[in-house]
Amino acid sequence: MKRILIVGASSGIGKVLKALLEEKGDVVISFCRQTGVDVTLKEPLFPLIEGPLDGIVYCPGTINLKPFSSLTLDDFQKDLEVNFLGAIKVIQNYLKIVSQGASIVLFSSVAARKGFIYHSSIASAKGAVEGFVHSFAQEMAPKIRINAIAPSLTETPLSTFLTSDPKKKEISIKKHPLGRLGTPEDMANMAQYLLSDKASFITGQVIGVDGGV
Repeated sequence: MKRILIVGASSGIGKVLKALLEEKGDVVISFCRQTGVDVTLKEPLFPLIEGPLDGIVYCPGTINLKPFSSLTLDDFQKDLEVNFLGAIKVIQNYLKIVSQGASIVLFSSVAARKGFIYHSSIASAKGAVEGFVHSFAQEMAPKIRINAIAPSLTETPLSTFLTSDPKKKEISIKKHPLGRLGTPEDMANMAQYLLSDKASFITGQVIGVDGGV
């Protein structure tokens, strides 16, 4: 049995992952903006957690797609705060209770390594996540492992504006060699694996779960 903290388990990937872990018998501690924890604040009011953590998963993200000419500095700042700096605040706050052999899982995006139009802000924020994973893994080894999952378009509440239109959805599907979009289960299954002892020799990696994109 492991004790796992999931930030953002109220919907989408985090919700599915929470169910998977609890079904296996793990103890899941979770919080999100809906429970009063806003990671974009300079000093978020993180809840006190007693006892060690065997894993941390940070799920909050944004999909802010605009032409560069329409993006403001605030857009870039918001994407950075939610996707990257929020994760840093969580890790810094709970690092002292992370146990030997623990695993941290963050989320990047296929957009960080692909040149998608209108993705300059979100791709930049996710690129920061990837750079952190590579560096932090070296610094924390062998005590802690850290990896990131890089999904392609996944059918979650966050992406409804892209998947609810049948024509837009079909265009997106055609970009995936495996012929479908990602599901929360696809991403949660990978996160569960990375948290497990089966992944004990994996750290510092950004793993694409993207249908071949």
